[in-house]
Amino acid sequence: MVRPPSVRSVGELTSPEVPQCLQATSILCLPIGAIEQHGAHLPLDTDVVVAEELTRRIVTRWGDELDLWQLPTVSISLSREHDWAPGTLSLSIQNFVSLLRDLARNIVRALPARNLVIVNGHGGNRGVLDNLIHELRGDFALNACVIHPFDLAKVDVSAAGPDVHGGRSETSVMLALAPQRVRREAIAAPTHPPDGDAIAALVFDRGVSFPWRSDDPRLTASGAIGEAHAASRELGEAIIGSVVEEARGVLRRLLENQRLMT
Repeated sequence: MVRPPSVRSVGELTSPEVPQCLQATSILCLPIGAIEQHGAHLPLDTDVVVAEELTRRIVTRWGDELDLWQLPTVSISLSREHDWAPGTLSLSIQNFVSLLRDLARNIVRALPARNLVIVNGHGGNRGVLDNLIHELRGDFALNACVIHPFDLAKVDVSAAGPDVHGGRSETSVMLALAPQRVRREAIAAPTHPPDGDAIAALVFDRGVSFPWRSDDPRLTASGAIGEAHAASRELGEAIIGSVVEEARGVLRRLLENQRLMT
């Protein structure tokens, strides 16, 4: 018996169901997270939770209309900026790229779908992913794009300072997705505000790239950079809702790209 269309997890299909349920125009949705420090108030797997749950919600919302299927999560990625902290795990760039290239090779071997959207839960993956999708297209004929959720969301965060890591946005989303995982008692306003000019120069300046680290005392004293104390579940729900709604346009554009490729 073929699974009903509402079951849109590749991992839940049986092998005979794969060619019955998926086709070349199906869109595979791959969550990529990270295992890294997020200050004292958020768990190491915050980026996994965010990527996986946002993917699930996107697939639930648009799956029937656009034929979306969720892939198992890649949970460890590029986190060298946090490798000073206990618990942080990180792949090398070479191994991360090799992992995703091998995964792409297996997708085109094992599945009929030729569209891939990566839901990237960790900002540190962006530069590599933005380049890698060219290889996925050129080497495997896999039509791909990357969603960066916090940049895709059309929500006014209204933070007084830079919101980089474990701050108002990320904490708010975790309060909406997994409130039981947030150590609320560890959230406090920073006693020594970070150097805004240093954050602007090291993290956000588009004219130059630096290997900034989250143990740099100019940026943070806690490993988190941003106003976690100003987070709220309501803001988190607004960010999540915006990402899900904005994803429809991204997915339709991906399908248009596939039509132009053929």
